[in-house]
Formats: sequence, C-alpha cells, structure tokens
Amino acid sequence: MRECRHRDFTENNRRRERTDPLKTIKPNTCSLGYALFLAINAAGVWGGVFPFLPLDMQTPGIMARFFVAQSLVFGLSYLASALGSYFFPGPTRRFLVFAAGTPYFLGWACLIGAMYIDALAAALMTAGGALLGLGSAGFYMLWQRLFAGRDAESGTYDLVVGTAYSAPIYFALYLIPRAVTALLIPLVFLPLFGLCIVICSRKIDLAQPMFEDVPRQHPAVYRRVLQDYWRSALCVGALGFGSGIMRSLAIDEPEIGILVNVMSMAGAFCAAIALLAAWRRKNLRINVVTVYRALFPFVITAFVLLTFLGEGFLALFAGTMYAFYSCGTMLMVAQCAQASRDRGVNPIFIYGFFGGVVYILHDLGFIGDMLAESLTPSALSPLASAGILGMYLLALMYFVGQGGFRQMASAKPLPEKIEFISLSSLHGAPEASCAAQGPDPEKARPGEDEEGGGEEASSGPALAREDAIGASKAAGAPMEDGFLTKTQAQQDEGERKEKRRGAEPQYRDRVSKQCAALQQHYHLTTREAEVMELLARGNSVAFIADELVVSENTIRTHSRRIYAKLAVHKKQELIALVNSFAPESDR
Repeated sequence: MRECRHRDFTENNRRRERTDPLKTIKPNTCSLGYALFLAINAAGVWGGVFPFLPLDMQTPGIMARFFVAQSLVFGLSYLASALGSYFFPGPTRRFLVFAAGTPYFLGWACLIGAMYIDALAAALMTAGGALLGLGSAGFYMLWQRLFAGRDAESGTYDLVVGTAYSAPIYFALYLIPRAVTALLIPLVFLPLFGLCIVICSRKIDLAQPMFEDVPRQHPAVYRRVLQDYWRSALCVGALGFGSGIMRSLAIDEPEIGILVNVMSMAGAFCAAIALLAAWRRKNLRINVVTVYRALFPFVITAFVLLTFLGEGFLALFAGTMYAFYSCGTMLMVAQCAQASRDRGVNPIFIYGFFGGVVYILHDLGFIGDMLAESLTPSALSPLASAGILGMYLLALMYFVGQGGFRQMASAKPLPEKIEFISLSSLHGAPEASCAAQGPDPEKARPGEDEEGGGEEASSGPALAREDAIGASKAAGAPMEDGFLTKTQAQQDEGERKEKRRGAEPQYRDRVSKQCAALQQHYHLTTREAEVMELLARGNSVAFIADELVVSENTIRTHSRRIYAKLAVHKKQELIALVNSFAPESDR
C-alpha cells in the first residue's frame, strides 16, 4: 500500500510540474530554428521559382538546369546517407553542422553571384543547385537526428510547432526588400538556425541505442524496418512524384512557382495547427498509407481535370499538390523519428531510406515530365501528357503500395502508425490507486496472476490482439476475470452483439487486460506497452529482443523508460504492479 501511494504521488507530481505548451504555443530554440530553416528552404528549393531573386534572370533554361542539379544531388544524398550510416555509423554520432552549412552557404553565394555576373549565370545557378541540394539534405539529416534523439513528446511537438511557425516566417520575408533578403539568408539566417542545432544537440543523450547501434551487427533488425516502412515511404513518394511534375510545369510560369511556395507553406501551417488541436484533446494514431488512400481519389481526379481545364486549373492544382506534399514530409519526419526510437535503429539510416525513396520519385516526376514535353506528339498538349503520365504512375504506385498481386495470398499488417499521446492527458490525467483491487505488491508472486499464471509467464508474449497492446481504449471492455465473456443475454441478441463484440479489443488473459489499463493510465506508447507486457510475463531481455526483432540494448532502454513512467525499479515490482493495478474508475 505504501509503495502504491508513493507511486501515485510521484506520477501526479510529475504531471503537475509540467505545463501545457499549447496554452501559448511559444516556440523554443529547437522549434524556432527548424521553422527558420523550413522558411529559408522554401525560398530556395521548393516550387519552381526563387521569390527573392530577380525574375528576369530566372529563365526556363537556367531554372531547369538549377532544379535538375539540385533535385538529383538532394535525392542521392539521402541514399548515400542511408548506406553510409549502415556501413560507417561512427560519423553519425556527431552533429556535423559545419559539413552541412558549408555547401549550403556556397550554394547561396553562387545564386547571389549569378545576379551580378550575367556571363556565368547559368554555370553559377547549376553549381548553386548542386550545393544547395547537398547542404539542405545535410541540414534535414541534422534536424531528424535532433528530433529522434529527444523524448517522443518533446521531439514531435517541436517538429509540429516548428512547421507551423515556418509559414509566418516565410511570409514575413516578403516584407524585406529582395536584394537584402538574398544577402540575409546566407549571412544571418543560416548561422542562426545552425546555432540552434548546435545548442539543442548538446542536450541529446548520445548513449541511446539509436546512436550506439552498429547496424551490421543486427542486419535482421534493419531488414525488418525496411519491410515495415517501405509502403509508407512509397505513399509519400507518390505525392513527391506529382509535385515533381508540377515543378516542371512551373518553370515556364514563374507566377505558378510563387503560388506553389505560398500554398505549400499555407498547407503545412494548416496541417500543423489542425494536428496540434487534435493532439491536444485525444490520442492520435496516423497511418501514412491510410492518409494517402484518402488523398488518392482527389489527386488522381485533379490529374485528369488537368488535361481538360488546362492553364486555368494548373496554378491551383500545383499549389494544392505541394501543400499535400508538405504535409506528407512532416509526417515522414515524425514517423522516422518514432521508428528510430522504437526500433533503436540509426536515425540517419531510416530517414535516408525514406528520403531516398521520396525525393528520387520527386526527381522522376520532375525530369520525366520535362522529357515527356520534349517528346510529346503534336496532337497532344504538354498538359495532357503531364496529366496522363501522372495519373498512370500514381495509380501504379497505389497498386504496388497495396501489396500488388501478393496481397491476394498474404495478409501482412499495414505500416506502423505514427503515435501522438494526448497532450491533455499527459498534463492532467486523473488520479488512480494501484491498490484499489488485487493483492498487495509485497505479497504478489512474480510472474503469476490471480489465475495461477506462473506457467503462462514463461510461455512467451501474449499478443493475440490484432493491434498488439496498442488499443488504449480497451480498459472499458466488458470482462470477467480478465477474459472477454459472452453472457446468455448476449447470445440471445445474435449477430448484432457479435459484430459489436468483434470491434472490441481481444485479450488473451488478465495480464493483457492489466497492461492495457496501465498503458492508458500512464500514457505509454504502443511499443512501451508491448515491452511491458513481455516483461510482466517474465521474459528475458534476449527473448524480447528476438521476438520484436530489435537489439537487446534497445529493449533495455525501453525498460528504463517504462520503469521511470511507472515509478518502479525492477522487474519484480513491475510484475507486482501489473497484478495489483486498478484505476480509480474501476472502483
């Protein structure tokens, strides 16, 4: 009883000490630095035009050379980073801001030089494109490492808040004279967000498994990561492909490029604010594949309309496409950070894989449409060819992403959801008593529940529920002695009750039910709840690592986080808590 009261006191004090960041949404050093980087990057990489450079120097030929160089180097940098982090993980432990900042600075210097040296404008723009592609990819890697290295709540929160603030900062740049803005970017803004990365990186614990892991020692872990996440990468890449087509079309129309920049930032702002508002009230689990399914009919319909509505529809479609793409890349960063934390894999590897797929597909859309325009038959307009090409490849990617022909013979689970634990519950959860029901923790027998489950404790994981242990709302399901029951009344009601019961979470035994209740009350992530149940059943670290296909060091890290959240210190205390826990609502 005393331990239970101490545990509740500790947990409630922890919640009271935390303030709700959504009351003001004030940016911190991390989110503000990321917002500034996104705003500057939008001014030089997204769309088909530089809003802060003279439009008369941005001819279709020069801009085509710039974006081809920038896009290819940008996408290939991600693939090279993924391979490099797998075979040579050592350098990824350091935040090499200088290595990313140097090409980024030189890229902007080339663009500024092109403003004043007309004879070398084409060469300088091409070199600037390649350098900006390399530098921006490097900075994205640094931000990804930073978000992944922090705890799930603060890392994801700074990512979303930074995305929201990037739009106002971008629009504020229009208030500065063009010539001044072009100089401020490399001389002032670049050092500022670089300094933000340096300051924030000092607080990152480099002893975490994601940084210490040597990928070649755990090839099965990395193969499993690729198997679980390639569909998500392909879905975001499909949006990137469509955006690449729009970039190609925008080169000939600078006004469209400006609209693309504006709408992409506005779309990212709206998505971030909507996500923060929903995240404030409830738990969210976002599946990238599901989001793409929802967007797919609208995107493919827009490509068809493009062939009929022509120039009048192009600007609106291009801006909307990039807005979707901006939202997709935000979710991509969040998913990569979560995968790195949950799986203990190198953040550069998982983000390099995602980025390589996404941005190479973007390049294919951009370069493919340029080639299609040059090879277009006289009877078919460039817009028609772009619409047909985009529609066909998007449909093909959707088919492959759904499993293709293999889907008929297998039922593999969808990629893991991006998990957002409700901020309101984290900062104001109801109090509970772990001794309301069940045996005293000091008297509980480790590895056994009330049903005499000592044998069950060593029999391996009980993950009979379809979504593992992640159904946090499961605590209110009708149960008796830990098992779902079917009363005589329910039997008489027939199929209606059967369908209702089929939608409820299924538990194997009381341990599973208790772990779901603990997850809900202490706001554990799905992966933490999964590890907690396996620990509560008496499994060893080695067994759990093999079962979940992660390294043993990753499981130890999850265990420490679980113990901290539950205010326990060893496995025996955890088992006693699982056996005795009863939330206040169950009294």
